[in-house]
Amino acid sequence: MNYLKVITVASAMMALSGCVVAVGGHDDDDSSKSAWRKTQKHNNQVISNLQTGTSLDSVRGQLGTPDFSESFSANGADTVVLFYRTQHEHSDGETSKDECTPLIFRNGLLTGWGDKAYRQL
Repeated sequence: MNYLKVITVASAMMALSGCVVAVGGHDDDDSSKSAWRKTQKHNNQVISNLQTGTSLDSVRGQLGTPDFSESFSANGADTVVLFYRTQHEHSDGETSKDECTPLIFRNGLLTGWGDKAYRQL
């Protein structure tokens, strides 16, 4: 009889091993929507008040860690590009660069932002 119980329990465990229980809902639930909306609103507000010549450290202090970043040196200038999410495009739970505004810094100072400034690099 014990042998039958072991086989039954083992079979049940194997059948359930492929099951996944989702706790916390979907990425697009109300709390996550609220969080990314608040972040985007904050990012848009800060970016709309930026001025060229603002230091990299000042911008990072206001906006925090960027979603993406790039850095390179060319023509004697160190260039850093920070990408901050400013527009929701995809409901996939991932932030992509097309959902971000690029901020361009040369030698530690903000020289421009937006797609046009990024394309001119």
